[in-house]
Amino acid sequence: MKICIIDGMGGGIGNALIKKIRAAFHERVEIIALGTNAVATAQMMKAGANRGASGENAIIVTVPGVDIIVGSISIVLANSMMGEMTAGMAAAVASSSAPKFLLPLTQENVEVIGVSPDPLPHLVDRLVENRLRPMVESGLTK
Repeated sequence: MKICIIDGMGGGIGNALIKKIRAAFHERVEIIALGTNAVATAQMMKAGANRGASGENAIIVTVPGVDIIVGSISIVLANSMMGEMTAGMAAAVASSSAPKFLLPLTQENVEVIGVSPDPLPHLVDRLVENRLRPMVESGLTK
């Protein structure tokens, strides 16, 4: 199963996600780190991703072939992450047939109504246990 983590800026969200996913599933999953910039990708690689790439073309080319996409809600918002998430990147992510698990974290002028402002570690725990674990253990893919 290929799990794609997308992050930008300093890669901190992607780093936290990859560490938790790697600890939960070890080598049972392939983690692909896609950064909007090289710093984000490097941080995700240090966290334990199997492969990584940076930039618009890497995201556009890779997301159609993964089983799951994970990141903050910003990965489907054009021009988010201070402009790092281009319209092409956001469209590619949104158009992918892979299930997308989006954390309600954003620095943009976007508020998701009805979502509690839980800290990142709690969101990552819920993602891994309630969404990824059932999919990985059952072998579900797209």
